[in-house]
Amino acid sequence: MKIGYPCLNRTLECKNNRTFRLANFSKARLFETVANNLDCLQKILQFNVEHHLLFLRLTSDLVPLASHPVCTANWQERFRSEFRRLGEFIQSNQMRISMHPGQYTLLNSPNESVFQNSVRELLYHADVLDLMGLDESAKIQVHVGGIYGDKAASLQRFIDNFTILDDKIRRRLVIENDERLYSLRDCLRIHKATGVPVLFDVFHHSIYNHGETIGEGLQMSAGTWRAADGIPLIDYSSQKTGGRPGSHAETIDSDDFRSFLTASQPYDFDLMLEIKDKEKSALQALEALSHDSRLI
Repeated sequence: MKIGYPCLNRTLECKNNRTFRLANFSKARLFETVANNLDCLQKILQFNVEHHLLFLRLTSDLVPLASHPVCTANWQERFRSEFRRLGEFIQSNQMRISMHPGQYTLLNSPNESVFQNSVRELLYHADVLDLMGLDESAKIQVHVGGIYGDKAASLQRFIDNFTILDDKIRRRLVIENDERLYSLRDCLRIHKATGVPVLFDVFHHSIYNHGETIGEGLQMSAGTWRAADGIPLIDYSSQKTGGRPGSHAETIDSDDFRSFLTASQPYDFDLMLEIKDKEKSALQALEALSHDSRLI
């Protein structure tokens, strides 16, 4: 088991998600911003290795506006060596990497323009992971999408659209259950039709499920991962006090986390903590796991 957190490190002073407005786009500004973001990413990776946090979700903003038509600059070639060095560092330290495009990446949208924009966004994410030289265990996770007035048709549209995606996307894509629209059971239906692995989101499952326990959910999702995909990825969080149902906690709930660890035995997975204070909670999770035989 490897423990991770998403995108940003709040201990370090640098930012790896610097961006700029579309109106201010220029090749020079893009290259300057990407150079900063990659330099900061190296610092975050170094911090994580030093603190035994071996799972990281990369920010989608490493290359601002990369999937927008305005971005015709060949950032891939300009930063090829920098991406390669980052990938070598990741591999030499046996780290796990994932990415998670934003909410407007909707593969089951009935709007062709939205679908094509989503494909471009996924191609950008795949390019980042390919440039780093990472294998298929570096995943890109997405939600199934919207219902658009007909859940069965929207689920089938995801299946149909998945089959026409470029292989560089398909081999990295995983889907996750959400807290309102598509349950673990729905995701398993998509897996059966496509072979896409299912990332089990424990918090979402606690809100929207069909009676499956955490252990049953882990068992069901684990069966969707092939050897080439690596061990399953799991998202964990808990309810934010006073927030709407589904709002992620500001910091780790130690009692809830210990209960999860007990309920998740004996399954092995790499664990992403979707908690607001990032590495702070991840370090607390490491401490809680100090006697767990699953921890690397």
